[in-house]
Amino acid sequence: MPELPEVETVRRTLSKLVVGRTIRDVDVFLEKMIRNVDVDELKRRLEGRTIQKMDRYGKHLMFDFGAFVLMSHLRMEGKYFLRALDAPRDKHEHVIFYFTDGETLRYHDTRQFGTFDLIDKDDLPSNSPIAGLGPEPYSEDLTYRYLRDKLKHKTVAVKPALLDQSIIAGLGNIYVDEVLFRSRIHPETSCADLKPKDIKAIIHNSKVVIERAIELGGSSVRSYTASLGVTGRFQNELLVHTKVDEACPICQTTIIKTKVGGRGTYLCPRCQKKRRKRR
Repeated sequence: MPELPEVETVRRTLSKLVVGRTIRDVDVFLEKMIRNVDVDELKRRLEGRTIQKMDRYGKHLMFDFGAFVLMSHLRMEGKYFLRALDAPRDKHEHVIFYFTDGETLRYHDTRQFGTFDLIDKDDLPSNSPIAGLGPEPYSEDLTYRYLRDKLKHKTVAVKPALLDQSIIAGLGNIYVDEVLFRSRIHPETSCADLKPKDIKAIIHNSKVVIERAIELGGSSVRSYTASLGVTGRFQNELLVHTKVDEACPICQTTIIKTKVGGRGTYLCPRCQKKRRKRR
């Protein structure tokens, strides 16, 4: 699944290609992707409107039309492509935006899990897909006190807690593995057993990992490749994720793969030793 750095890479790329363009028409070939309005209303409100900017929060892309935004979640395999008007439609292109200048922006999604929500700006904080999300990894709101208070009463393992978007928005499976490795924390460690230095390390490494991943265009791993010609290069800097049976870059111990909270998890059993639970 594309995570925050991949979505940010798509946002930056789309910003250069679609901001300032006006929508002439919209075709929707899979209506279930449009969640909070019917297709006719979506088409009516978008026709003749100009994309003023591209924004993002967590893993949600936002096409900003001024008074409202069209929110797009790529889910597992969503991608955008800019194509000529007369280019034949691929069977996996489920939403097509026609610009007044003759080009089209096409949403391609093999798995059909992507979603769109049309949200008035005033409703974003309280009645939208981003309502209730936590701060992003590099936000000033992600403080030691904030994260300590969110985690101190939880008895679940730290990995699923960090995957909870209401705690930190935008950390996904790849990057949580990398953050916990850099922080020397076993992913099955109970949140209640985290020490102050652990929480500080999580905050620091979340910022470092996400900012570096954004700088390199995200990670093109498994089925995800960034759209519009963008190739993620952060996969070349992954330290543990996908590195099963390889040597740990710190201690040379063999990296293992396990499951934590139902998610495939990579770790170094020496650098990230299990801790005894508090009695």
